[in-house]
Parts: sequence; structure tokens; C-alpha cells
Amino acid sequence: MRLGVLDVGSNTVHFLVVDAHPGGAPLPAYSHKAELRLAELLDGQGAIREDGIQRLIDHVASSLRVAEDKGVVDLLPFATSAVREAANGEAVLQRVKEETGVELQVLSGQDEARLTFLAVRRWFGWSSGRLLDLDIGGGSLEIACGIDEQPDAAFSLPLGAGRLTADMLPDDRPDPEAVRELRRHVRAQIATVIGEISRLGPLDHAVATSKTFKQLARMTGAAPSEAGVRVPRKLSRAGLAAWVPRLSTMTAAERAKIPGVSEGRSRQLLAGALVADAAMDLFGLDELDICPWALREGIILRRLDSLEGTAGR
Repeated sequence: MRLGVLDVGSNTVHFLVVDAHPGGAPLPAYSHKAELRLAELLDGQGAIREDGIQRLIDHVASSLRVAEDKGVVDLLPFATSAVREAANGEAVLQRVKEETGVELQVLSGQDEARLTFLAVRRWFGWSSGRLLDLDIGGGSLEIACGIDEQPDAAFSLPLGAGRLTADMLPDDRPDPEAVRELRRHVRAQIATVIGEISRLGPLDHAVATSKTFKQLARMTGAAPSEAGVRVPRKLSRAGLAAWVPRLSTMTAAERAKIPGVSEGRSRQLLAGALVADAAMDLFGLDELDICPWALREGIILRRLDSLEGTAGR
């Protein structure tokens, strides 16, 4: 069947068309996305501004046209931290429903972590043993760990690259004291969950997902996206640690010239690097494998599992 996944994230609103069936890997057929950066389009009260709401509605409407053109038979629309935590989140959801007919399902942070973990487990398989997954989004950092398809522990921390950039690194060329304060803040937040993960036992495999981690890996020497999704990619802590001081002295335009870094995410790259560096350090990780599957694939897999269960009954 042909599914359409509408992912309203903190950075990007992405409509992905996939061909999928129970028991098989979902195959991407078409991608329609826009970098709206909703996490940065907030007013002083933490509400998504009118221009952000209208851009979201326009993109949802255009995604529906794509769905019709591409023969999508089942639409899976969801939203994450930008809408979930906005002061006017409920009003935004209502506006989208009234003007497009699409009812966005708002995922909790733990749901994001669990569904991403499912996708990572399916990609790497049971040989990964006790698996740790880290996912840096625009609004939050998701952490999940376990030995099954459902994690034994799942956390969501307000450490998204877009959120931190807007709140703590407003200058184009970051102030050194602001960078130090952000580093302290990030490490204090991540330290609150280290004990819960450590109690589960030693890790067998550490994995990272999300665009932020992919760009950091590319920056430190991983293969470009044109090489294909099945090419193994890693992020080393040594490589990342060497880049962090350089990023902290660069403007967004200068970061955008780094191979693999998109112009739309270049402002957020330093914050993302500080979160990744802190997580790898505090968890004692020398490297992370980069997984091409993440939350969207987890949503698809969960939907396919429900179809398979219905068919079996």
C-alpha cells in the first residue's frame, strides 16, 4: 500500500510518500518538505506566531495535493515538540484541522523516543543487543535504551538544536560566555538520566539518528548522502571534539560552507554539536553508528504492525 507520513517537526515539515507492506521495509517514493523552523517562530509568550501558523497550514494543504497526485491511500499525520510545547498548541491544531481537514496527532516526547527506537532496532536487528539511541531534534533530545523492540527506558529532554539556539545563542557569531553557559546547561540536563540508563546494564551498541547527527557525521568525514543509505556512517567523539571549538567561532554563513551542512540548519549546528559531544562524553561513547531510519520510519512500522495484526485476526 502507499502511505503518506506528514511529520510536523520543530525544524522541518516533511511529507514522505512510501510504498510499504507488512513484513517488508518501507520504500520511499516521494518527498515534499519545507524548513519552517517552527521552534524559532515563537512570540514572547512561547506561542507560534501567525506567520508560522499560516506557513504550516499552507504546507499541510500542499502535502494533501501531493498525496492525491501520488495515490496515497493512508495518511499518518503527526506533530512533535514545536506544536506540543507551544503556548497556543491546541489553537494551532484546531486551525490546521479547520482549514485543511487534517487532524495532527501530537506525540509525547517519550512516544518519539520509543518509535524512533523501534525504527533503529528494525534497521540494525537483534544482533545489536542492548541498544542505545540518541536523537537530536529541533526542540528536544530523545534518548532510549533496551534489549527489545520497546525500550526499557525512554526520555525526552528540552535540548533540541533549534530551541537552544533561539534561547541561548542568539548572536550570529556566538559569545564565548554564552557557549560556555550552554555547555554547562546541556551537560546538567543529560546527567539527570545517565543513572537510569546505567542501571540497565552495559551497552552493546550506540546509535544516533536525526539530521543533526547526520550532518555532524558528514562534517567529520562520513560518506555523503549520494553514496546511499546503506553505506555505514559513524560519528567519532574525537572528530566531533576537534570541530566544536571551530564551530563556536564561525558565523552561520561560514558553517554553511562545511560539506554536508545545509544553509537552513547552519545556525543550529553549534548547539547540536554541543549536545552530541555532551551525550557521547557522559555516556562514555567513543563513536556512534548513524541510522538512516528514525521517527517517520517508526510511525510507518507501527502502522504496518497494526495492519498485520488485524489481518491475522
